[in-house]
Amino acid sequence: MERTDYFIRRLLLVIPTFIAITMLVFLLVQFVPGGPVEQALMAMKGMGSGEVGQGGGLAGSISAEQRLALEKHYGFDKPFYERYWTWLVHDRIGFTMESYAFPNKTAWQLIKERFPVSLIFGIVSFVLSYVVCIPLGIMKALRHGRPFDLISSVIVFIGYAIPPLALGMVLKMLFCGTTTGMWDIFPIAGFHSLDFAQMTGLEKAKDLFMHMFLPVLCYVVGNFAVLTLLMKNSLMEQVGRDYVRTVLAKGGSTGRAIWGHAFRNSLIPIATGFGGILTVMFAGSVIIEQIFEIPGMGRLSLEAIVGRDYPVFMGILSITSILGLLGNILSDLCYVLIDPRINFQS
Repeated sequence: MERTDYFIRRLLLVIPTFIAITMLVFLLVQFVPGGPVEQALMAMKGMGSGEVGQGGGLAGSISAEQRLALEKHYGFDKPFYERYWTWLVHDRIGFTMESYAFPNKTAWQLIKERFPVSLIFGIVSFVLSYVVCIPLGIMKALRHGRPFDLISSVIVFIGYAIPPLALGMVLKMLFCGTTTGMWDIFPIAGFHSLDFAQMTGLEKAKDLFMHMFLPVLCYVVGNFAVLTLLMKNSLMEQVGRDYVRTVLAKGGSTGRAIWGHAFRNSLIPIATGFGGILTVMFAGSVIIEQIFEIPGMGRLSLEAIVGRDYPVFMGILSITSILGLLGNILSDLCYVLIDPRINFQS
């Protein structure tokens, strides 16, 4: 019962935390230069879109009435608290607001179009990371100091040291036919081919695999070192505990001591990352999606920030905030399920 009460309180705290996060960011974006009003004024002067400071040199050719009309059109003529309330309630956390950069499309429509792409990449990357790193960390712990441990450490540290941007560019140069004399195996960009709709089921699966292989590789390489070493060190720490030595002193086998007792406790630090899966699935990776021109959430986020597309930016922020808060609760739930020492009564 105490456990249920705890998680109910955590869920209720999501609401004020979400309001605090979005209110702070909503306030900050009001002062960022180059917003929709400034961009519209520049377009009226025939200068095209771009960034400019607040009121920088525009007042001489644009009348005050025109500026006020633009501010009213974008809602900047109202007090901050009124604009925030409209965004939160009337516009349903901005989802029903029309995008500044993509006319005739709401923020939710844009997010819904990009979400499946980031979801697929997030799930595949998360599963691959844990499926590879947990067994590898266990093997390294059981073979600590041996050649396998040393060689695998060198490999994962090299992968960790290479920035995703550099790795993505090198992979494209080597395997996408962008350089003369190199291989042309994988597509250079995109999530699928243009004739994807006309393909059979098997052809679609192959096409997605070819498009996803290099981006997913960039996604997971950087995570290998952290997760693998975390698993290895956690298991080695548990193996050195008194309860494991007690099992061995009572005649238990090494396998029983490790798999029956130490392994479960060694998963506690790994559970920290479980909550992050929700955010990772949705947010995607800005760098990887830019390099491989993948139409996912990460790329949409960057476009919204650069273009001062506040409805889309705030919509993405709202969803990632909610998923991040729920992810923390999911991590706590994993702790409770794994660690029997957690006692809410005390």
